[in-house]
Amino acid sequence: MMDAPFGADTALLLIDVQAAFDDHAHWGGNRNNPDAEVRLAELLAAWRARGWPVVHVVHDSQEPDSPIKRHLPGGVIKDAVAPQPGEPVVVKRVNSAFIGTDLDADLRRAGIRRLVIGGLTTDHCVSTSVRMAGNLGYDVTLLADGTATFDRRGPDGTLYPSAQVHAISLATLHGEFCAVLDTQAVLARVKVAEQHSDWLGPEESERYLTRILDGED
Repeated sequence: MMDAPFGADTALLLIDVQAAFDDHAHWGGNRNNPDAEVRLAELLAAWRARGWPVVHVVHDSQEPDSPIKRHLPGGVIKDAVAPQPGEPVVVKRVNSAFIGTDLDADLRRAGIRRLVIGGLTTDHCVSTSVRMAGNLGYDVTLLADGTATFDRRGPDGTLYPSAQVHAISLATLHGEFCAVLDTQAVLARVKVAEQHSDWLGPEESERYLTRILDGED
């Protein structure tokens, strides 16, 4: 199913794209993928244009000193992907978007079988939510260029650059819990769904998708 075109049964799930993450130093510094929000905005526009489901997830930390609380400026969703009227906002208090929320029940009620996921941060809330979504039976696509993280320090004091943390996080998820794709590849599947889902079977769809990604169509 991971190679199939996307459609109305595919929700775009945007996780923790909140203002608090603009304070890079607080989270470890040296954020990778500075254009992640731009890529998410591109996909959000594509989903909205087709009337496909969009779900925003926000974190409301229970840690006393955390800047990412709903009642603080850091809890606000960034303007680039701000919700429009009618788009659900799921409030979570732990890493997973599925713990302590009605997200799974709401998705199933709406007939959602597939998820395209992006947001912040790659190795924390995004990774946790992707793993749970995969375990719950969803067909998950994770956006390689629509996620980002920060430098991390290991228990022995070793500093791991954000790009390395990001890459390893994607590697541990791809093929086990999700398919990792970039925005161009996702938009290509959107194009297939829009233009050819009425007559292409699975094999023909994949061949057409390959031609798009190779610039032949």
